[in-house]
Amino acid sequence: MGLETLWFCVIAFLWAGYFVLEGFDFGVGILLPFVGRDEPDRSVMLETIAPVWDGNEVWLVVAGGATFAAFPAWYATMFSGFYVALLVVLVLLIVRVVSFEWRERGGSRWRGLWLWANVAGSIGAPLIWGVALANLVQGVPLDSSGDYAGGLADLFSPYTVVAGLVTVLLFAMHGATFLELRTTGALRGRAMDAARRLSLPTVVLGALFLIWTVVVATDANHKSAFPAALVAGLAILAFAAGAVLLARGRGRPAFAASAAGIALTVATIFTALYPRVMVSSSDFSNSLTTSNASSAHYTLAVMSVAAVILTPVVLAYQAWTYYVLRRRLEGAPPAALPPTQPTT
Repeated sequence: MGLETLWFCVIAFLWAGYFVLEGFDFGVGILLPFVGRDEPDRSVMLETIAPVWDGNEVWLVVAGGATFAAFPAWYATMFSGFYVALLVVLVLLIVRVVSFEWRERGGSRWRGLWLWANVAGSIGAPLIWGVALANLVQGVPLDSSGDYAGGLADLFSPYTVVAGLVTVLLFAMHGATFLELRTTGALRGRAMDAARRLSLPTVVLGALFLIWTVVVATDANHKSAFPAALVAGLAILAFAAGAVLLARGRGRPAFAASAAGIALTVATIFTALYPRVMVSSSDFSNSLTTSNASSAHYTLAVMSVAAVILTPVVLAYQAWTYYVLRRRLEGAPPAALPPTQPTT
């Protein structure tokens, strides 16, 4: 395996980590007005992610930095071509961050405003991320210099829009299973109910998107169905296993199945994309590949040494953080049944 392929796999791993970890953060935000019945419930929901959401976003920063360093041509083309879409994502993420900090600084109307700001950011950002990643596989217009030659409208098609909607659905289900693990009482029960209701649509629409991705890759990326079909099949099995586990009330393994399904979905996209990093829809020969978009061998070698040293430390620290913060947070107790009247 060459260093270009190694760093392509590293970037795929970073995106998978971001989608798995930040995915349940977004999911909690999506479910705020639906699972949270009142302000105390919503405060508990936000408290479940308060210690970790900013750490989870580091995965996105590292993914962007790794792309810039390892594949500068890919970074330049993607960030210039998707500039407006990525700017919208940035605004949504900022609004979401501000909502965490400012919601406690006013009355009920003020909190309601920032509640819906959080919901908007939690839905909008995953929607655009799904559209953006799907475009890498489907292809965008690139000229002979590898520069983006289209407009914002070229990023939207039935396939990419479905990708965005499925991403939102996956994150909502993932967030519901996370809440089931981190809360107690009636809030935990509602989180489990939400996860169960979302599990079947997740399996059906997730399978549709994954199969569609293999078909698009075969057509637009001039690839055989294997091995992307194998990875997609494993993702579908993970989502199906999660639905069965939720039906049986087993929240912890269901969360693991959900995380595996999301990671395998990202792996399907990158497997369908390789050895290209951006497919050209106007002229396939203009596509960017791991070879023509990568940095020099020496740069990749230095990066590899640094990654080998630092990555285990970062992973160990984040794992320790989640271990320390594993305690459930108390929601409101279930409503008590009315006392029975004594019979005479």
